[in-house]
Amino acid sequence: MSFVVTEDTEDGGWTASAALTPDAFANGEGETREAAIEDLKAALVALADVVGIPEQLVVTLEED
Repeated sequence: MSFVVTEDTEDGGWTASAALTPDAFANGEGETREAAIEDLKAALVALADVVGIPEQLVVTLEED
C-alpha cells in the first residue's frame, strides 16, 4: 500500500493519506512526519473496521 505525506508549509505540521480500497480513503495529521504517519495508521485500522480488510492487503503479525 502506498501513501502520501505532505508538509503543510502555510499552517505547519504534516498530513498523510492513503487509499485502503479504491473507494475508501484515510487521512492522518501530526506535528512531525512520523506523527502524521502514525495517525494515518490509526485511521486505516479504524477504516478497516468499517469497510473490511481488502483481500489484496497482506497483514503480518509478529509474536513477542
